[in-house]
Amino acid sequence: MRIVVVGATGNVGLGVLRRLQREQDIEIVGVARRVPGPDAPPPYAGVSWHAIDIAEDTAVRDLTLALSGADAVISLAWLLQPNHDERVLAATNVGGLRHVLQAVAAAGVPQVVVASSVGAYSQGPKTARVDETWPTGSIASSHYGRHKARVERMLDAFEGTHPDIVVTRLRPGLVMNRKAGADLVRLFVGPFVPTRWMTRVPLGVLPMPIRTVSQVVHVDDLGDAFWRAVDRRAGGAFNIATEPRVGPEEVAEVLKARWIPVRIAPVRGAIWLAWQLHLIRVDPGWLDIALSVPVMSTERARRVLGWEPEVDAIDALREAIVGVADHEIEAASPHLGRHPWPPTMAQ
Repeated sequence: MRIVVVGATGNVGLGVLRRLQREQDIEIVGVARRVPGPDAPPPYAGVSWHAIDIAEDTAVRDLTLALSGADAVISLAWLLQPNHDERVLAATNVGGLRHVLQAVAAAGVPQVVVASSVGAYSQGPKTARVDETWPTGSIASSHYGRHKARVERMLDAFEGTHPDIVVTRLRPGLVMNRKAGADLVRLFVGPFVPTRWMTRVPLGVLPMPIRTVSQVVHVDDLGDAFWRAVDRRAGGAFNIATEPRVGPEEVAEVLKARWIPVRIAPVRGAIWLAWQLHLIRVDPGWLDIALSVPVMSTERARRVLGWEPEVDAIDALREAIVGVADHEIEAASPHLGRHPWPPTMAQ
């Protein structure tokens, strides 16, 4: 089986590569804007690499060649920065996926599996679970959510015009990966906020709004879900998250802090001001997503894919925080040595 992973060097890509390499008779092709060196160790070793910027006008031609003979394409490429310039983000997040889908059709690939997100969902409940039929209009104040919603509409249209191609979309919660710690600092925090204290000094108090409830998944469990979707050629949407839900009390437990409920407005205002001043890299839309998106049911993934996560949410969160505190990154990653405040994110 020949599987092409677009955006294979990113956070989710690491989990997908590791999972695919556990299988026999799998030929893995990796596509990224920056590719690992020829002597890179696992999980980069044993992958046929293609350096392609999917946002470029020439991408469809180059992708069609890379996708030739593939049994499935897993599309993961996504930009998170520069989030002060949505035009640049959309060129990859929306335009780039359009190029991937055009190449999938041109190359005659029988299945495409796309990374969507819980962030694609419209506002919903925090105390009940929603399935994959919940509306995917996202949250208007979030560029991330707006782009994920546009991806969902693009996939709807692609399914309608290409009924012979199996279209699969995975909607994971926040993806936890210790080896992505340095990237998380670079993409969400920036150079002005210290993080190395996080596993060394108790925080004391943690002010968070009560509705800041999210779901997470360990990157290796998510990689397993992608493999199962390909192996079973399962189409449609799948929510992917592990238990328990992560709210202020769980975050405070991991940080060894005491949670103090606070109002949303002052927290959002502080994030907006720090973002406008370029003191932090996370924009207020991320808070809006955490406050608004529903809690997902993962029953369909467990039933159809036979998917069962191995790492619970608290351990996954704790692992990611250690990675952020230690600025960990995968050995031989093409992201190594990059300035902590780059203009864009590698695919």
